[in-house]
Amino acid sequence: MAYLAMMAPRLVELHRVLKSTGSIYLHCDPNSSHYLKILLDTIYGASNFRNRIVWKRKTGRGETTHKSNRFGNSTDILLFYSKTSNNTFNSQFNSDADGYADYVKKFCRFIDEQGRRYRIADLSSPSPRPNLMYEYKGFKPPRNGWAISREKMKLWDREGRLYFPKNPNGRIQRKRFFAELKGKPVQNLWDDIEMISAQSAERLGYPTQKPLALLERIIRSSSNEGDLVLDPFCGCGTTVAAAQKLNRRWIGIDITHLAITLMKHRLQDAFGSEAKYRAIGEPVSLPDAEELEQQDPYQFQWWALGLVHARPTEQKKGADQGVDGRIYFHDEGTGGKTKQVILSVKAGHTGPDHVRDLRGVLDRESAEIGVLITMQPPTQPMKREAASTGFYESPGWKKKYPRLQILTIAELLSGIQIDMPPLGDPAVGATFKKAKKAVKSETQRDLGL
Repeated sequence: MAYLAMMAPRLVELHRVLKSTGSIYLHCDPNSSHYLKILLDTIYGASNFRNRIVWKRKTGRGETTHKSNRFGNSTDILLFYSKTSNNTFNSQFNSDADGYADYVKKFCRFIDEQGRRYRIADLSSPSPRPNLMYEYKGFKPPRNGWAISREKMKLWDREGRLYFPKNPNGRIQRKRFFAELKGKPVQNLWDDIEMISAQSAERLGYPTQKPLALLERIIRSSSNEGDLVLDPFCGCGTTVAAAQKLNRRWIGIDITHLAITLMKHRLQDAFGSEAKYRAIGEPVSLPDAEELEQQDPYQFQWWALGLVHARPTEQKKGADQGVDGRIYFHDEGTGGKTKQVILSVKAGHTGPDHVRDLRGVLDRESAEIGVLITMQPPTQPMKREAASTGFYESPGWKKKYPRLQILTIAELLSGIQIDMPPLGDPAVGATFKKAKKAVKSETQRDLGL
């Protein structure tokens, strides 16, 4: 009930900003889909319900190694609504779908004189067309008339696209050539898009990450190039990445600074300088940072770690054992041991004790470098304590780096960063798993997308 109470006003606002040609896809699990459909029917209108899409995201785990009292859950639900009956919709096809080869073999069983495989399709109009009631080469028109004009009938005849029956009382039909088929039409059961496995190169480590192919299908179906795509719960930015790849404009919203940091890394890794965006709502000054810290210390911590490209060690509120974040690096080539920088974020009053505590954590974790991020400038005793920790000597870069460093939020906002070896090859060990460089598929190039 709390979830539905949270979603209701958000769905109302999404209806408000949606264009008359726009659509909304709500991804949920089977436990809540029926409740959410009632909300959507009320807000968007039952007449604007388009599909209940079932996505087979994994192989279900029923009674396998453990006894179970139910069938395995292997699907999620996508509720597809439009704002009006005039919604943008582009049919999708899949030439790689299971059974497509059998489909072609079964239905495209004819071969013409030029060796082209084809199937025959109805050429009659589904509704009465008095202006298309004409005979062609002695064949009478269907009950409702032809689906095409006489001029087009002649054109298709010249191109060999017409199938003439041997029976003079039969009907002319259309030849649909296999080479021109786009693939198997996508229906409301999506069993051809796999979830992201633990070994997938696409996985970025975000717990609710969805496959890029899933969002690409949604965006292709219900928008065109240049259209605006909004994801108000965008997490690690799969929708944003898909929209950028497919030449759509986009807006992504999330409540956590961890998600915003992940999105920035993803856009940079996948699109480089092509991804141009503004991040709205992040602190850009010291007063902004102080306000965020007062509102939510955990969000402040995650935001501060994002300034140095560090990953939080604890995404949930709880004990962190003195480590708020980590950065991984290599300095001895790709075959070397993964090394780390550990970080501690302090927003309130700080003193030498905090430096000594971090030094103890540094030794306990066998980390190479430790960084204390503070809101206030460090005192002289803090600086002396940090300096007494010594240096980390990089064998790869032949350089010394202070083993314990203190950086203020003001310094980070000015562009100062941690003094440490370069991160090196992200394939070997990286703080954030690097997103694959985005490239257009052959299908996209063929379709001009």
